[in-house]
Amino acid sequence: MKMSNTRPAIAMIELIFALVIMGIVLMSAPMLISTASQSTSVALQQEGINEAASRVSMIMTYPWDEADTNDSCIPPVLHVTNGDDELDMNASSSRRTGVPLQTNSRTFVCGGRNDFNASVIGSEGGDPDDIDDFTDTSLVVDLSGSGGTDYIEQNTVSIATAIDYKTDEADYASETIGYTPATAAATTNIKGIDVNLTSTSGVTELSKTIVLHAFSCNIGGREFEHKVIP
Repeated sequence: MKMSNTRPAIAMIELIFALVIMGIVLMSAPMLISTASQSTSVALQQEGINEAASRVSMIMTYPWDEADTNDSCIPPVLHVTNGDDELDMNASSSRRTGVPLQTNSRTFVCGGRNDFNASVIGSEGGDPDDIDDFTDTSLVVDLSGSGGTDYIEQNTVSIATAIDYKTDEADYASETIGYTPATAAATTNIKGIDVNLTSTSGVTELSKTIVLHAFSCNIGGREFEHKVIP
């Protein structure tokens, strides 16, 4: 009896299909790498924006002015030199026109005095205690996570902060107020906060300047209503 020894082999059609699939994969590789790189850049940009937004939120938690840091009373509304006169103090109530007399907040009075003036923009030194103290400050953000040297954005992202007064002229008695902020030369009732996010990594996708704008107003502090239990 004659026996044949045969082994399974790859058919020519199967080999052709395998080569075609491998060719498609190799042709797609550059596009996949480019897409992954762009996704990384977008993620880094978003992380940098989150860092800048966090800084804006942190600055907004501070008192509006150095004159508002008196812990002995509710922060008062401050007098300004170049604000809209509709927001000036009503002499008979020590408040702005329209603020109820029953409220203990939104008043120009602090400790029996009503002559507190807004200060010029600038840091008073020491630890920050009001918004002005963050003007002309910058910090470098490391987006490399663990600090690895092979990461695109290692100590190349800078966040710079600028604070200035903004014009506050408007028809506040009107139902519709049109307002376009512009830098003011003297103290007003609005302070602008500009946070600039820049990158020096040299990567084209990251070579953008992103600016976040915010503002804070001279409205004094407020006292929350509370109940005293005898």
